[in-house]
Amino acid sequence: MQFAVAEASVEEIDRINILQATYLAMRRAVQALADQPEVVLIDGNRAPPQLGCRAETIVGGDAHSYSIAAASIFAKVTRDRYMHALARTYPGYGWETNRGYGSQQHLEALSLLGPTPHHRRSFAPVTRLI
Repeated sequence: MQFAVAEASVEEIDRINILQATYLAMRRAVQALADQPEVVLIDGNRAPPQLGCRAETIVGGDAHSYSIAAASIFAKVTRDRYMHALARTYPGYGWETNRGYGSQQHLEALSLLGPTPHHRRSFAPVTRLI
């Protein structure tokens, strides 16, 4: 088994939108693998264009595929570590507990502290502030 974790930057998300940035991160993850796969399994109903290999989409994939479930765990652990690092660097936003979602605490912190370089400018509460 092999795996790669990839991401898209805040700037890329703002420039190309969240779905296209997700596709970009998927392509980067496939490209980062030492051995290129013949097929990848994707949790959801859409596969990115130009992935470089065949893709099979599975809605609710983490409940149907151990591979997708494992990938989901890798992604969540990676995201949680990133959010904890952001919380240490930018305290007060509640990133260590809300995992980046628009919780009331986070929205209040945005109003009080303002956006950081890690906030998407296309996120409606940030757009209203800038």
